[in-house]
Amino acid sequence: MHAILVTGGAGFIGSCFVRQWIREETDTVVVLDKLTYAGNLQSLASVANDPRFVFRKGDIADSELVRSILSDYEVRAIVHFAAESHVDRSIDGPAAFVETNVVGTFRLLEAACRYWQEGSSAVRDRFRFLHVSTDEVYGSLGADGKFSETTAYAPNSPYAASKAASDHFVRAYHATFGLPMLLTNCSNNYGPYQFPEKLIPLTILNAVEGKPLPIYGDGENIRDWLHVEDHCRAIRMVLKQAAPGEVFNIGGECERSNLQVVKAICDAVDRLRPESLYRPTAELIQFVEDRPGHDRRYSIDSTKIQSEIGWSPTVAFEKGLEETVRWYLANDEWVRHVRSGVYRRTRLGLA
Repeated sequence: MHAILVTGGAGFIGSCFVRQWIREETDTVVVLDKLTYAGNLQSLASVANDPRFVFRKGDIADSELVRSILSDYEVRAIVHFAAESHVDRSIDGPAAFVETNVVGTFRLLEAACRYWQEGSSAVRDRFRFLHVSTDEVYGSLGADGKFSETTAYAPNSPYAASKAASDHFVRAYHATFGLPMLLTNCSNNYGPYQFPEKLIPLTILNAVEGKPLPIYGDGENIRDWLHVEDHCRAIRMVLKQAAPGEVFNIGGECERSNLQVVKAICDAVDRLRPESLYRPTAELIQFVEDRPGHDRRYSIDSTKIQSEIGWSPTVAFEKGLEETVRWYLANDEWVRHVRSGVYRRTRLGLA
């Protein structure tokens, strides 16, 4: 048996990757997930009965568990999504981000490196450790310019700092020990199954219920938006084609201000759910105190992955956003399950 190990595979991006892999690839997928507040097995319900799907509940910092999975399933690649990922939460409690994103990644690297070093020549030749990271490690841009693979790191939030540290550990294990790693840094993802503390799902659900739509600061912070299906396709292509040690930035070529995104969601909700509690929903927008250290603008230069791997984004933002709104409106059961946990859509990250 040959398999890939997907850490954090019950989260937003990880579960999309697993569903896409089962649809389009042949190898077994072993998902390792601790099932914290943002991990949801319902996001994997569509593949749960597939014989190529295996779920193991556990922590990436549990080296013995990781080593047993690698050995038992003859894992040929690790795709590492597992992370604490919400900036506001990192402001309220940075320690969890250090434990998972830094220490957890280090423990995972230790187990992977030992497995790779002790493996057969076939294992050593084929094995890859693909680390999924973020454009937030680069800091903030002004009105011009884009992040490239050679942009210096300048993280401004505890979340970004923890991801930057994990990126550096992954690079170091390649340079020092030869571990065949790949590293990707993506822009803001959106799409179905995203936990509703993030801007797009939070705005959709609040708009439907006639609740305030909070926008930080003046709403002019700009992000590059990438559909999660496009992102996962890029990761699969990098895993198949890229040489060990390579780094790729993955962007959607779609810069929008937070205010533009929220207004587009309001328009979609007004059209798709005319019986919502309040219309026009744009009147629910409230500008609130900005997040400390809020980066002004992100923009990704995807030239390298487009020229060397042949990937480019395919989902237009307007179409993808409307499909995302439709998904949340049609999946009340998933939303109710998420709401039954500890998250109540309250403001975090005011330091």
